[in-house]
Parts: sequence; structure tokens; C-alpha cells
Amino acid sequence: MTTKPQRIIVAINPTASFGRGSTVGPAVVQTLRGAGHEVTALTEPTYDDLLDAARRALATKPDALVVVGGDGMVNLGANLVAGTKVPLGIVPSGTGNDTARALGIPYDNTEGAVRVLLDALTRPARVIDAGRIHRSDGGTTWFACTLSAGFDAVVNERANRINWPKGPSRYNLAMLIELAVLRPITYRLVLDDVESTTTGVLISVGNGVSLGGGMKVTPDALLDDGMLDVLVVQRLTRVQFLRIFPRVFKGTHLSDPRVAVHRVRRVTIDADDVVAYADGERIGPLPVEIEVVPGALRVLAPIA
Repeated sequence: MTTKPQRIIVAINPTASFGRGSTVGPAVVQTLRGAGHEVTALTEPTYDDLLDAARRALATKPDALVVVGGDGMVNLGANLVAGTKVPLGIVPSGTGNDTARALGIPYDNTEGAVRVLLDALTRPARVIDAGRIHRSDGGTTWFACTLSAGFDAVVNERANRINWPKGPSRYNLAMLIELAVLRPITYRLVLDDVESTTTGVLISVGNGVSLGGGMKVTPDALLDDGMLDVLVVQRLTRVQFLRIFPRVFKGTHLSDPRVAVHRVRRVTIDADDVVAYADGERIGPLPVEIEVVPGALRVLAPIA
């Protein structure tokens, strides 16, 4: 396969210093250069440094930005290129890789993901929607796949405070701890222009389908329909939660009468002492207002 050489920025997850993650970034850079592209590789020690370096690199108007890592790196990339003409490429090497799953990029096969990337560079980028979050501090943040404000976000908060074990086991341990003290949350919602108050355990806003490595919280969400799918899970006991939870991985939980999905263009979520996460990244305390921005992201991915 031949294509016109392109100028590509490759941003590599700064925490990928061991195991599989330590080899993926250099392999991507080598493969792109071998295909004739001009590649600038960014390997900064921290996310903040990487963000600054990527901003400077994007000022040179490259043909594409490629991120190597998990959903956190996708979030970094989305916040750099949303609303621009620079397409975002993804080579997943994280734990969840939910954005890659939604886009049809091989999420557990690096060689396959690189082949998809090389193929996508030969044709116009795919155009998808993105979510824009208006935070309680007055700032704005973009996300590509899913925002969560409830049990999953509480588990993320707990996991971030745990030093051991590493990897997915840390999240599983945090989930068990939080499940033991599961409590309902009183939410104040505005779905488009409709205000309501509800008591539940989870609210997720999906542009994509899943979070947490394949939990299909919003299984019918589409990346390019100009809408957001808002999942609301009503008050549950621990036993009820444990019965529903396995169904989330198959996306069959929507048949439960305590589960509802609302399709909206804009949603405001507010609750006391709850923090929102998007694409696995900490956004900040509620309230947040989320709007869909149709066609905000260009991505190097298979055609839907």
C-alpha cells in the first residue's frame, strides 16, 4: 500500500514504562517512518509535559496526531484536536481502550491497530461527534467516548487512592470496597430542557458504547448521530446491583425496569459530593453540563 508521505505527531503515554506499553510506542514510530511518513515522536515524562509538547507540535500544522496508550491518551488527543481539521489516530495499549472499541480499532492487537492506522491514512478521516463538558470551575473539557457520574466514578476515585495492586486488579479491589458501602445518590438533572430529580446509583453519558474496558453502559449509542445517550440506573440494593452488573458487559441491562436511557443533545448533572470522570480521566466535582458537538472529531479509523 502506498500513500503520500504525511507529517505525523506521535504522542506516547508517559506512564508506559514497563511491560507491553514500553514497546508499542517505538514500534508505531518505526512502522510509520518505514511507510515513508515524517514522524515527530513525543515521549515526555508527565502528561502535563506531553500536553505542552503536543500543543507546540500541533502549531506546526501536521497532517495527523496519533496517540499511543489507553483512553486517557485518547482524551488528551481529543482535547488537542477537537474542532480542528487535524485527524486523531489511536494505537491502543491501555487497560480499557473503550474509544478504540467503539471505533472498530483492534484494541488487543497492536499490529492490527497499526494496519488500521496505515490504511486510514490513505483516505479521508472519519468524522464523529464529541462531548463538550462545561465544568463547575468555568472551564471546558472534551471527551470522545463516555462520561460517568456515579458508582463507576466513585470507584475510580477510590482506585486512584490505592497504591497496590497495579493494573485492573486495583480497579476491581476499589469496586469491592465501594460496593460494601453502596449508597443511593440524589441527582438533579436537566435533559435538554426537562428538569427532574431522581435517586440512583449511576448516571453515564455515552457518545460511545462502553466504559471500564467493555462495560456496555450505553449499548445503542452511535458516534455520529448528533445525540448523547444518558443512562440512569435507579436506586438498587447491593444484591440487585450484583444481579444487574454482569449484564452490563453484554448490554442487556436496559431491559431492567430500573434502568433507563434518554437520548439528548444536552444534559446537566448535579449531585452533592460526586465527581465526574470522562474517558477514564477525572473531570471534577458536579455540576457539569454536557453538550454533543456533531462532527467535532476527525479520526483515523475504519469506516462505520
